[in-house]
Amino acid sequence: MNDTAVFSISGDKVALRRELRRRRRILSLDQQKQAASALCQRLKQLPEIRRAKRISLYLPVNGEIDPTHLIPWLRQRKVSIYLPVLRPFSTNRLWFVAYHESTPMVKNRFGIAEPCSRFAAERRNRMPAWALDTLIVPLVGFDKQANRMGMGGGFYDRSLAFMRYQGPAPTLIGVAHACQQVATLPVEPWDIPLDVVVSDTMVIRPIKTG
Repeated sequence: MNDTAVFSISGDKVALRRELRRRRRILSLDQQKQAASALCQRLKQLPEIRRAKRISLYLPVNGEIDPTHLIPWLRQRKVSIYLPVLRPFSTNRLWFVAYHESTPMVKNRFGIAEPCSRFAAERRNRMPAWALDTLIVPLVGFDKQANRMGMGGGFYDRSLAFMRYQGPAPTLIGVAHACQQVATLPVEPWDIPLDVVVSDTMVIRPIKTG
């Protein structure tokens, strides 16, 4: 069931983040698999996915909804796939590195599998974020206006700060379990807005104003 209970905006964001992470962790393996399948069916219908030739997605941990069911379909369509990698010697920033079946993988400091540093360091294996067509990013929480809550490290916000200015930029698609929706989330000045949020039960696009 999708619990959209209202959390106080003035409340503790750490506590809210902890609660939303708990919601996804307590899902059974069966629920996780069903949610992943439903998510990927919805993603396949999005025009931003269907026309993309260069997509970044992530490998899930700690109950994050799993977008990797999309990979065989993307490979069949000759789409180039990239993974976010912790950028060395840079505070909370990401590289986007090619992901093939033969890509050498290691665990980073958060225990997340990513292409190894030697592979990632080769410029030909990386794609600048502005040159990607679409980024599929994990969410800790989201609301009905497609506002998002991330892990709190600011990795994507720092890596995508260029999107505040005119120029080439990818479509940002946030994904999460339906149980991670809340009624309202605060918007911080440094937040990079999403173009769409997709869960296992719905697609949400922010209402354009002006």
